[in-house]
Formats: sequence, C-alpha cells, structure tokens
Amino acid sequence: MTVLVVMGVSGCGKSTVGEGLSERLGWPFLEGDSLHPPENVAKMESGQPLTDDDRWPWLERIADWIEERHDAGEDGVVTCSALKRSYRKVLDRRGDGVVFVFLHGERETLEARMRARTGHFMPASMLASQLETLEPPGADEPAIPVAIEQSPEEIVQQVVTALTSR
Repeated sequence: MTVLVVMGVSGCGKSTVGEGLSERLGWPFLEGDSLHPPENVAKMESGQPLTDDDRWPWLERIADWIEERHDAGEDGVVTCSALKRSYRKVLDRRGDGVVFVFLHGERETLEARMRARTGHFMPASMLASQLETLEPPGADEPAIPVAIEQSPEEIVQQVVTALTSR
C-alpha cells in the first residue's frame, strides 16, 4: 500500500494536486491543513510562523491517518508541507509505504499564487519563513520531485508515471 504525501511550501499547489491525484487514482484524500489545531491556524493567520513545538501534534495526527491507511490495507493521498526531514520521518514512521510528492517552484511563482488565492489562512508574508525552513527531500528519501511551472493535470500525470515506474 502507498500513501502519497503531497508536500512543499504554501502556494505550491498541494491541495489542487492532491485532489487531482486522489481523483485519478481513486484513493482517499485528506487535506492535512484540516488537522491543524485552531491555535496553529490563528497563529498563521496573524502572520506568525509555526515552531516545531506547534507542528509536532499536527504531524502526529497526519501520521496517524497514514497509519490507519496502512493498517486497513488502503492507499491514500494527504497534503502536508513536510518542510523538514525530521517532519517527514514522523510521517513515514514505518520507513515504507509513503512517497513524498515534492512540489517546488520559483519564489516569484509561489508569491503570485499566494496573492491570487482567497479564503486561505496563510498570508503571502509567510512564504519567506517557509522557504527558509524547507529542506528538500534527499536522494535517500522516497520522493518524486515535480516542478510547479506546469499545469496541475501535467503534474498529476508526471506523478502517476513516476509511481508506475517505481
């Protein structure tokens, strides 16, 4: 069984790509941000970056969902920024069955996307702290890096092709 963790900084398209992968593959989808406690959302809305202490309980909730998929013998797709290797280790507790879909792009593209969206709690001013925190997945991590300067449909196809060749 495989759980895809669609990861990257805010504005990279995690939700759009995650939903697209879920639809294409027929796998359950979870918007990881929905598991943030209200205090985290309030902090981000006010423009304050989350600390590791803020993130650990949230990451554990996502990891629990991943474990539930594994235990049920189900595949799944979840979004999570997963900015640091230490965060990804929490999400991939078993060391098997998780693949990180790393969405990355130019800062200007990310900023433009963040400014254009409405109804999201993460202000564009938070992008700098996310980029500073980001540790791209290493060659030893189960990751599919995908550039965001293409359409969501092309990204989904690229991920599906990479999955079938694994």
